[in-house]
Amino acid sequence: MSVRESNAVLIGRKPVMNYVLACITLFHGGAKEVNVKARGRAISRAVDVVEVVRRRFLPDVKIKNVGIGTEQVTPTEEGGQPTNVSTIEITLAK
Repeated sequence: MSVRESNAVLIGRKPVMNYVLACITLFHGGAKEVNVKARGRAISRAVDVVEVVRRRFLPDVKIKNVGIGTEQVTPTEEGGQPTNVSTIEITLAK
């Protein structure tokens, strides 16, 4: 695993503050950049995480890059159609 990937926070179903704490912990641990990644419905939660980190806890952190895309997910059942899932990756930098 590269250094860049170890500073990734993958957003899921947990409360926003859990992911905010993860980002703050990475920055206090010496990381210069943190990647916040999400897919599908978790994208709005990822945006919330980034805004809480920036506005409430670490005002010196800036958004370096925002990448959006689409992944094609294979079906779990036989005969099912592949599904497109939106993705976002937000890079925060100190």
